[in-house]
Amino acid sequence: MKFEKITGDIIGCAFKVHNKLGYGFKEKIYQRALAIELRKLGYKVDEEYYLNIYYDDEILGKGRADLFVNKKILVELKTLKELSKADEIQLVNYLNATRVEIGLLINFGQTVTIKRKFRDYKPQDD
Repeated sequence: MKFEKITGDIIGCAFKVHNKLGYGFKEKIYQRALAIELRKLGYKVDEEYYLNIYYDDEILGKGRADLFVNKKILVELKTLKELSKADEIQLVNYLNATRVEIGLLINFGQTVTIKRKFRDYKPQDD
């Protein structure tokens, strides 16, 4: 699987953060703690990173990712009781619109829930 090491490390760090902090904090607290843990492992982590949103080959504007790890993995964080299908669809749409290949949706609920989404982008032939 592409970027298996990075995604595995992100997931491991998410569980570490949840084990230390527990349940009930705002999303921003988990975001900061997860960024700290990932940086300890040597990853470049951008918080609240703005990515171009594309329609065909035109840039429509910017969208914000909670974390962008090594300029490869888009990480969206939630602090919900449970994830919904709409949360997953939001991540897939974000990957499509930003042209990022891999995204993780991490929910810091009573337990950690993680969804991985992948997109393979190839230039379109006209």
